[in-house]
Amino acid sequence: MTSSEILQRGELVVLGRIRSASNATFLCEATLDGATEHCVYKPVRGEAPLWDFPDGTLAGRELSSYLISAALGWNVVPYTIIRDGPAGPGMLQRWIDQPDDDATEAAAGPDLIDLVPAGKVPPGFLPILQAYDYAGDEVTLVHADDERLRRIAVFDVLINNADRKGGHVLQGIDGGVYGVDHGVTLHEEDKLRTVLWGWAGKPVDDETLTDVEKLGEALKSDLGTELRDHITPREVAALRSRIVGLLRNPVMPTPDRRRPIPWPAF
Repeated sequence: MTSSEILQRGELVVLGRIRSASNATFLCEATLDGATEHCVYKPVRGEAPLWDFPDGTLAGRELSSYLISAALGWNVVPYTIIRDGPAGPGMLQRWIDQPDDDATEAAAGPDLIDLVPAGKVPPGFLPILQAYDYAGDEVTLVHADDERLRRIAVFDVLINNADRKGGHVLQGIDGGVYGVDHGVTLHEEDKLRTVLWGWAGKPVDDETLTDVEKLGEALKSDLGTELRDHITPREVAALRSRIVGLLRNPVMPTPDRRRPIPWPAF
């Protein structure tokens, strides 16, 4: 039995609420024939209203982002579905187990996305922003010059992610790096806000462009039909335009836009 089958058909039990989330978000356990999987559950009726995204659409945008990730073959977004849960229909996403040994993490150096003292950017990291921490000390927002992060940065350009915070990137104990919290994506207007600006103005490699081209082909058939169940035809058309734009000009965008970084950044 696969984990996806457990999430699709298993009985859901709420283990607790994730208080740091802006929308109603719960840690759940799905059980099917004695097998269990942990997952994140976001009921549609728990979505906070947003002025620029229609009410009740965030779960569909989360699912659409997963479908795009799967079509690219990148495994950026954990397995995601929409199904009934304890508080009604909502998004269900596979839980990502992360390292929890603080001593090990400290010995390994900064997180993939982190704040470091000003002037002390570690080797292999890219500086993004100078700021002050809560104590008033000058710090630098950095992220690793890591291929897995770079792929997420390209993915965010495609889905027009308006909220790529540092806390929305998870490093799993399986060695994967995942993006989560994709409720404010796929708007027809340019809303890209991200902490992953380290590759701004840099060319996109040929292997990535080949995957993006395949995504464009998939969008012409079944993927486009499936996405229109969750986002509007104009938003699907805007996704197609972003794909074509990146293929024609394969360079990562620059942060010369209003509010290029989400706040808070974590």
